[in-house]
Amino acid sequence: MDTYSFLRELADSWALLILTLIFLGVIGWAFRPGSRALHDDAATVPFRDEPAPKGPQDGARQ
Repeated sequence: MDTYSFLRELADSWALLILTLIFLGVIGWAFRPGSRALHDDAATVPFRDEPAPKGPQDGARQ
């Protein structure tokens, strides 16, 4: 068996299984219980240095 055929067979079987398991592991890690606070914190990173918008209670005119 030449090298190309061996690598092709390996990629078609075991590599597909390993990559599928890695994908499922990443999805499971992202949606694990208790990670909502981390994701909410990461979602607000671009807005941390901006001042809060002024509303009617701050005396802004509409």
